[in-house]
Amino acid sequence: MIFGYALVAFPVLLAVYTYVGYPVLLWVASRFNKPAQAAHPTALPRVSIVVPAYNEERQIAGAIDALLSQDYPARLLQILVLSDASSDATDQIVGGYATRGVELLRLPQRSGKTKAENVASAHLRGEIVVNTDASIRLHPAAVRALVARMGDPRVGVASGRDVSISVLHDGSNLTEAGYVGYEMWIRGLETRMGGIVGASGSCYAIRTELHRIPIRDNLSRDFSAALTARQHGLRAVSVDDAVCSVARTPSLKSEYRRKVRTITRGISTLYARRHLLNPVQYGVFAWKLFSHKLCRWLLPVSAVPGVIGLAFLAPSHIWAQIALLIIAGIAILATAGALWPSGKPIPRLLSVAAFGTAANLAVVHSLCRILAGQRDNVWEPTRRSG
Repeated sequence: MIFGYALVAFPVLLAVYTYVGYPVLLWVASRFNKPAQAAHPTALPRVSIVVPAYNEERQIAGAIDALLSQDYPARLLQILVLSDASSDATDQIVGGYATRGVELLRLPQRSGKTKAENVASAHLRGEIVVNTDASIRLHPAAVRALVARMGDPRVGVASGRDVSISVLHDGSNLTEAGYVGYEMWIRGLETRMGGIVGASGSCYAIRTELHRIPIRDNLSRDFSAALTARQHGLRAVSVDDAVCSVARTPSLKSEYRRKVRTITRGISTLYARRHLLNPVQYGVFAWKLFSHKLCRWLLPVSAVPGVIGLAFLAPSHIWAQIALLIIAGIAILATAGALWPSGKPIPRLLSVAAFGTAANLAVVHSLCRILAGQRDNVWEPTRRSG
């Protein structure tokens, strides 16, 4: 009986700590920390903006136009598009911008995003590298805001603020927007407490000497960036003024696939840098890394024995029976949300159930893939709304 209680209590307590306790502790602690102000260097550094692309003929022109519209001296900007052996018109479209200084580096065969970025590092001329994606649209002030924050010599990585948008105005995947807002709030609190534990894959800036440190092809470079900075005694911070518009994925199915890829690479990255979880050596950073990343990934795994514990207790406890009924109801709502026709407005309740369930299943799926020895060396970009 005690064993059954323990199985149920652990995931409940872990969930409360991960999504309520940790943010509250951050908020309380941040009240005693004065946030550092952005510096305003007299001499602006040269910046290299890197845009990996694989068959992005529908998106690449818009991404380049947004980069060319940056409020930053054009003479100090290098815009480099990495074509991962694209087989559509991506290369031709990028070539059309050559007279405006946009450079194209084409890999002869598909190698994956991380390997492409490793190869491209030798071609970068900037003191700061800004990494973004073809599906992301940067606010004209984004690059300048990132550079200003990196005027602080203690900052090695500056991450943009994602804003989830729907270009279809159909109300689809609204829960994704809520989650993105929550995540940006957490990163803001972490920044006040010394720094974030993972940069946004949509847009982040990193000092070139850190960017040139190669990482394995199956690891997450944006997650690694913050970890690399900490290993070198520098901070990774979130910059609210560096706004990146991120189109929501068009369906829950595509969002699920994206999460599985992202989490698989994220878990592999954390395992490769697991020494950073040592609180004796890395102090508050280790606590944040444990709370923000590891606890979120442990929660879905702990839910499985939690349900078994409920089933064990159900014959003699009505509250366990009610909990199982609630879980069954959520599963039904999540299934209905997953099967909802793409492009049609989805009821909020179905959206929340489907998104939350998919996010947790993606963690379990990712762990199974890792244990099975599967590696995501070749990158498949997320196809977002146009």
